[in-house]
Amino acid sequence: MRAVITGGAGFLGSHLCDKFIAEGWEVLSLDNLITGVEANHAHLARNPKFKSLHVDVCEPFSVDGAVDYVLHFASPASPFDYLKFPIETMRVGSVGTQNTLDLARAKKAKFFIASTSECYGDPDVSPQPETYWGHVNSIGPRAVYDEAKRFAEAMTMAYHRYFGVDTHIVRIFNTYGPRMRLKDGRALPNFVHQALTGQPITVYGEGQQTRSFCYVSDLIDGIYKLAMSDEHLPTNIGNPQEITILQFAEKIREHFENAPKIIFEPLPQDDPKQRCPDISKAKRLLGWAPKVGLAEGLKITMDHFKREFAAAAAG
Repeated sequence: MRAVITGGAGFLGSHLCDKFIAEGWEVLSLDNLITGVEANHAHLARNPKFKSLHVDVCEPFSVDGAVDYVLHFASPASPFDYLKFPIETMRVGSVGTQNTLDLARAKKAKFFIASTSECYGDPDVSPQPETYWGHVNSIGPRAVYDEAKRFAEAMTMAYHRYFGVDTHIVRIFNTYGPRMRLKDGRALPNFVHQALTGQPITVYGEGQQTRSFCYVSDLIDGIYKLAMSDEHLPTNIGNPQEITILQFAEKIREHFENAPKIIFEPLPQDDPKQRCPDISKAKRLLGWAPKVGLAEGLKITMDHFKREFAAAAAG
């Protein structure tokens, strides 16, 4: 069995490559390296079942040989990245999605799209079930990501209904773990980078907005189970344990002897006040639930970040 994974050099994409290799698949990673880094899958370079190509899936491309699964994970995913690359974000969610769907259709392969909890926008329902249609500002600064993913879901379902492509959609909630970029702007790496460089930890608003953090191994396990299922409609994968951003910042401070102080800045436009998945569907259909607690996951992740920071400082 052979899988094509776009965004394979990214945080989640590289872990997905690991998972498919571990399950006995051959994997072809496609990435234009706008936000991905080859170091994320360098450990697979000598594996005969793994190959990577520098490819922009928004441009015409082809893949030789048989393909059994196309998994589209290419996209800037942090606010820092998609505000820096707004057009690229819109294009990979639209043109890139259609190009990868065309590849799956031509190869008679299954198709899997990485969508996001951002489809729910700033929700007025919590936790968010898949049946909730969302509360999204379609012209706000975050819309380049939110609407790209919403369009990608619609395009995926159109190919499923019109062409009969075997498609699958995951809505990913906040995920953390090794291989996140220290400067990608999301809450955890941003807090850690500030602490490691002796800066105060920046919390937006009063820090009462909530998030739920899923460790990467749990997320990848849920994604793989969904990919192997017969479910075509969107499915939430995430950790339903909700925590305020201020509480989360305090947990980060606990990992430093000289704990940095916390400062407060104005809340960015359209920043969601709540983010918590309803995972009852994943439990029922996939028998999936997260296993790694926040304390355990944070320790692994913090150790990784500290090693990475020390290596960069030394070299």
